[in-house]
Amino acid sequence: MAKTVGKTLGWGLVGASTIAHEWMIDAIRAQPGNSVAALLSSNTERGAEYAAAHGIAQSYTTLDALLSDPAVDAFYISTTNELHAAQAIAAAAAGKHVLCEKPLAMNLADGRAIVAACRSAGVVLGTNHHLRNAATHQAMRDLVRSGAIGTPLFARVFHAVQLPAHLQGWRVQKADAGGGVVLDITVHDADTLRFLLDAEPVEAIAMTPAAGPLEDGVMAVLRFDNGVLAQLHDAFNVPHAGTGIEIHGSLGSLVGRDVMTQRPVGEVRLRSAEGERVVAVEPHNVYAHSLAAFNRAVQGQGAPAATGEDGLRSLAAALAVLEAARTGQRTPVAAV
Repeated sequence: MAKTVGKTLGWGLVGASTIAHEWMIDAIRAQPGNSVAALLSSNTERGAEYAAAHGIAQSYTTLDALLSDPAVDAFYISTTNELHAAQAIAAAAAGKHVLCEKPLAMNLADGRAIVAACRSAGVVLGTNHHLRNAATHQAMRDLVRSGAIGTPLFARVFHAVQLPAHLQGWRVQKADAGGGVVLDITVHDADTLRFLLDAEPVEAIAMTPAAGPLEDGVMAVLRFDNGVLAQLHDAFNVPHAGTGIEIHGSLGSLVGRDVMTQRPVGEVRLRSAEGERVVAVEPHNVYAHSLAAFNRAVQGQGAPAATGEDGLRSLAAALAVLEAARTGQRTPVAAV
């Protein structure tokens, strides 16, 4: 079972990652009683430099050392995707709570194993699908639930960006590490749509560009179990498209602009027979919001913003998109 945690939560960072550097360390430290206790990096020099730069007391080079540190109550896993399963399962076995970057795993078997291991060990498992924590998306969900657009019929996501050079690396070069735009971006689209629609994707069709060892763009359609058809455009190589999400219903439309982002920005408009208005939104840090929910879950108060099961279902949708693009066939989203 997990170590009993009162008002404190010591985190072990699994991976000296850019996302931890740019977002997660500050988000952890913004939570009352939370600290970054230790770091795991396979590179001794990089780990020591990263720990020193961020004021982290311990830097380890082996998973066993991090697992054995009594100051660590929870793991934040942000290594490359093929490592998530082994690291998360080991953390659960040691009684550590787990917040894992998306995609939860490379395949559904590994994802199911993570969920089962954490459930068996009695530890909290969250998937770091940050977009459902955005104030813009939460406002859109509330409006959909309230009937402001009537019955949802169609959705459109445009999430085509220019991947910064410092984030390319394995994402554009290594299929065996989980690279490619679908496991990096489309999985986020699927999770965001699941959150907004309170529905599950059941079928995918998709096409990707023919060139390159890994897909750097995709056009896809997901059919949801409530009948909504959602069009997705994701890319790593489009610098000026902007991002957004739209939900179109029988009585109105919600249009979000610049909302598929880590930053607390963007605008949502509601269009209906009464005209068009900007939806009032109070922006907040999406990662701090996620960490606050995770802390409450550790205290037995609710669930993480995105659970392990959420990560598994969103992964299943992304894998269906990949298979549909590979085969050119309609592809069912696997049951989880």
